[in-house]
Amino acid sequence: MKPVVKLPCASPEEVGIPSAVVEAFLDALEDGKTEMHGLMVMRHGKVCAQGWWQPYGPGKRHTCHSLTKTYMGTAVGIAIREGLLTLDTLLVDIFPEYREGSTLADVKVRDLLCMGSGVESMPEATRNWVRDFFRQPQLHAPGAAFFYNSAGSTLIAHIIERVSGEPVYDYLRPRLFDKIGINSDISYPTDIEPELDMWGHRMQATTQDNLLLMKLYMDDGVAGGERILDHEYVKLATSLQNDSSTEARGNPLATDNFVGYGFQMWMCKHPGAYRADGAGGQFSVVIPDKDMIVAITEAGTGAEGPQHTLDCIWDVLLPGVKDEALAPDPVSHARLTRRLRNLSIAAPVYAPDSPLAEQISGRSFELDSGCFSLFYSEAFSRIAAGDEEGTLSFHFGIMEGSVRWTTGGTETKVEFAMDGTRRRNHIQMPFCNSHECYAAGWWSSPDCFELEMHWTEAVQVKHAVFRFAGDRVEISGKSDYMPGNEERGKMIRAEAHLV
Repeated sequence: MKPVVKLPCASPEEVGIPSAVVEAFLDALEDGKTEMHGLMVMRHGKVCAQGWWQPYGPGKRHTCHSLTKTYMGTAVGIAIREGLLTLDTLLVDIFPEYREGSTLADVKVRDLLCMGSGVESMPEATRNWVRDFFRQPQLHAPGAAFFYNSAGSTLIAHIIERVSGEPVYDYLRPRLFDKIGINSDISYPTDIEPELDMWGHRMQATTQDNLLLMKLYMDDGVAGGERILDHEYVKLATSLQNDSSTEARGNPLATDNFVGYGFQMWMCKHPGAYRADGAGGQFSVVIPDKDMIVAITEAGTGAEGPQHTLDCIWDVLLPGVKDEALAPDPVSHARLTRRLRNLSIAAPVYAPDSPLAEQISGRSFELDSGCFSLFYSEAFSRIAAGDEEGTLSFHFGIMEGSVRWTTGGTETKVEFAMDGTRRRNHIQMPFCNSHECYAAGWWSSPDCFELEMHWTEAVQVKHAVFRFAGDRVEISGKSDYMPGNEERGKMIRAEAHLV
């Protein structure tokens, strides 16, 4: 395993930030609008605050979602420096097999980078999605309108593979990851069939990885004394290339999305600031006038939670930043240090007892209606009504237990704690790199058992409620939601009976 890069550190006061301001920033981040997972603040090239909310940690890989787009945009910058393509290269010159019948014959690499290919749609997720991408209706001239297009960002990865002759992550390892300090033993893409991946969010990375990526841009494309990106590419990527104000119509809460887009990264409300940005609030924000980077991993729901996090940077952290170093404040700094070392997501409910536990433990249920799923990758954990081999069972012990299900002839289980903590599971699934799950269960009433599972690498929570009545159980709840926002997420609905 490669050694983890140790970044230089300083106290907040040494780089002009009062420790009390960082504490106020933590207070604002923890006010219930999002579930924080990781935070790093760098100023003047030194990390002055960092902390992770357990069970998250500095070495834990964390899904990037669309922050992956900035990694892909960086790959384009490297390929341009190597002479493999230019910003004005036509897409149909890279993919000549799609030239005939293409509606995007005039779209250039630069148009794809700035979400300006002129389309307002994405192809269906089929094995032919790349072909279908080139046949979408082009409603605007290239570069003239903004449409957030994850399929286009994934096409960028295919462009790199086409012009370099190797998979995009193999291309990036020696040219980017190894040179800026990203540990590719930890961070890697989902093992998914490439033909079916068109969403541009395959990468997982640590909080520090994402900080190091954007430090490369803050340092004008230079790392370790070596130029990795051309100055001109950095300048264009980190400045306004497309007007994104139309985002206000479909996503009115995400106010930081209205001020423009560069090359696979967003501009910010704070003048001159720009960010890599993934769903749920995966941020690496560069604030040039403060010589500062803020990297955050979290689980925010919809637009409200992540926007709140950005507003905390603008409204709470930045106003307290001073131009000069401050006098040491050992009391405040010690208090902040203790807090950063003791961060944790909210503890589960402690309610371990019900007279029903002994009656149902070890007995099997079959589904009558609906669909039951607990895995992050639902396709490999689903029991649907009518599945003749599908069964579900609960096994209760002393302050612990497991839920088990059989489908396709294979039994799988998730172990849960009932003592007010969570039990760690590591479950291998095909075409999925989110294996780690922390699970807790409790009886919210004598006939109602609740199960909450944090899929830590996928930044998702699944919450199932099992209400027992005689020989039947009604299953409900939510999946893919952030705790505290239970009204959001995909519904779980199913009914089952004792076998």
